[in-house]
Amino acid sequence: MPPQQISVSTANNGTITPIRDAVKGGENWPRPAPSMQETVDNEPEIKVDPKHFDPVGSWSDDYIKNSMVENPFMLTWAPGASRMNVPVMTHGEGPYLVDTLGKRYLDWTSQAVCANLGHSLPPAIVEAAARQMSSIPFVYGGCGITEVRVRLNQLISEIMPGDLMAAVFPSSGAEANEAAIMMARRYTGKHKVFSWYRSYHGATGNAASATGDFRRWYGNETNAGFVKCFNPFPLFFKYAGDDEAERVQQALNMLEEQILNEGPDTIACILMESVVGAGGVLVMPPGYMQGIRAMCTKYNIMMICDEVMMGFGRTGKLFGFQHYEGVIPDIVSAAKGISSASIPLSMTAASKKIIDFFADKPLGYGSTYQAHPVAMACAYENIKYLLQEDIVGQVQRKSALFEQKMKEMVMTYPCLKQYRAVGLMGCFDVQTPCGENPRLQHEALGPAFALYKQAFIENGLAGIHRYPHIHVSPPLNITEEQMLDGFERHSRAIAVLNKALGFPEIDSQPVFVSSSLSTEATEQSKAPQDSLNVSAPAPTM
Repeated sequence: MPPQQISVSTANNGTITPIRDAVKGGENWPRPAPSMQETVDNEPEIKVDPKHFDPVGSWSDDYIKNSMVENPFMLTWAPGASRMNVPVMTHGEGPYLVDTLGKRYLDWTSQAVCANLGHSLPPAIVEAAARQMSSIPFVYGGCGITEVRVRLNQLISEIMPGDLMAAVFPSSGAEANEAAIMMARRYTGKHKVFSWYRSYHGATGNAASATGDFRRWYGNETNAGFVKCFNPFPLFFKYAGDDEAERVQQALNMLEEQILNEGPDTIACILMESVVGAGGVLVMPPGYMQGIRAMCTKYNIMMICDEVMMGFGRTGKLFGFQHYEGVIPDIVSAAKGISSASIPLSMTAASKKIIDFFADKPLGYGSTYQAHPVAMACAYENIKYLLQEDIVGQVQRKSALFEQKMKEMVMTYPCLKQYRAVGLMGCFDVQTPCGENPRLQHEALGPAFALYKQAFIENGLAGIHRYPHIHVSPPLNITEEQMLDGFERHSRAIAVLNKALGFPEIDSQPVFVSSSLSTEATEQSKAPQDSLNVSAPAPTM
């Protein structure tokens, strides 16, 4: 008789008594799986708009806008519906972009601080992409090596200081930081990652967890082992000390105490932007990065410099960490400027001891398009162009005019609390009439910044916005005349912000018509930066 089957007995004066087997076991219960309530045809006849076969550039502005309504798509750091308020660009001319209506916009932030050569690429980069696509468009890293990879690898090793050399070539800055974190963890056998609150390192898993600003909140990140620290530039307090050196010492003391409390034997790396980018263009004060280097050496912690935004000339040095005398990190991540955004590519470089460590073991990080031949061909020609045309030297020579104009803007508009500038990377901090921060980065735009953003676009500027910081980072090959044009346009937009925040209207706005630099102007110091603080000596290099 099968289990659970019931029989009957007529014992007990003929009364029917059910009898069943007593089953000992772990049988399952029957339970029907959910069934689809509606069946959808998942292989319908394909019908595409015949206009897809018209040449790119032939769709009218109205047709493009209508397609965007009928076929919506998402944006990344902005609501999807805002796509209807962004100009549709058709082509570029040097540092300018042109939309479907023929309006020209000066790219005032090199897009996301990446289109470092503007929008008319050197022919060698275009030709290299076509040549590589014609010869061998793709080889997966585990199946073959291309000559262009060997060439780019050698070139990177030759231009980097110390014994730093290229290790892997992912596709984005976030991926480069993922590889850097994996290198540090595998090399040290430790897990924790220190990074700053005022930082951004990407939107993928570990990179997002290392990020300090509000963007890490979106995924409710719960990755273990990520520890946030204050760098020398907190937003709302100052370190103690009578001068900058004392405040630097205080900041280093605070960091070392945090290291000791977390346990040096648990910390794999300290990941930091060499110059903080989205968080406000923060150049670390003298002695701070040297102190970090010394601490990392003392406690066997890998020092990782994120050069995604600053690398390849943006700051007037090939790499941002070269602004700090004697400092060479263990690992460097870079992207953006490596190809001047002509194609997605990034790089993670490491010291020889780390490269050698992985000679007999896998890194444990991978990506299908790591070391993509076409991307590397573009980057190879881009870097050679930077060297041949002395783009870094050009940035250094133009930086005095750039900083002079940044200073003039702050002197003119009281809504600008202060500025910072290094190379062709600048930032204004905005304030209210009572001197307060008008907006935290995660808060809604608000009417004043909405009016400013509208004026920014109406005055023919294109760029990213990270209020209360206003970034200025034009293409590295911008001419002085084009730069003055940019400040002229930007001045008109800032005047709108100044009034919208409640400051008195400016009687006469500055006219940026002359690129001549007086001795007085070139010797003027920067407007103040938020400072640091001190006591008890930290490790020295």
